[in-house]
Amino acid sequence: MSDEVRLVLTTAPDLEAARRIVRGLVEAGVCACGTILPGATSIYRWQGVLEEAAECQVVLKCTQTSLERLQECLSGLHPYELPELIVLHPAAVEARYAQWLVAQCSSSFGPGSGV
Repeated sequence: MSDEVRLVLTTAPDLEAARRIVRGLVEAGVCACGTILPGATSIYRWQGVLEEAAECQVVLKCTQTSLERLQECLSGLHPYELPELIVLHPAAVEARYAQWLVAQCSSSFGPGSGV
């Protein structure tokens, strides 16, 4: 079961956007949890220009099975033209946590689900 767990990294321009993204993904049942880490500074090149921006780092916990749906939902919720989406496969996950996480991503949540 822990082999199914994935961590997804993304960023958001501010706390309000990060909360909206994470709530939308959890409500849709495509991730079990999202951790928002405000106070990040990103330095990057975009369209040939060196940029520096204050952002929130977001760590999403999902499953390999829900990953495709998560990607689709993220692009609909995210304000960026090209949102960061980096998928990590953890080497180990505590068994009870993995079981909870998989159950959260296996349920049918979202509008009209009764949840």
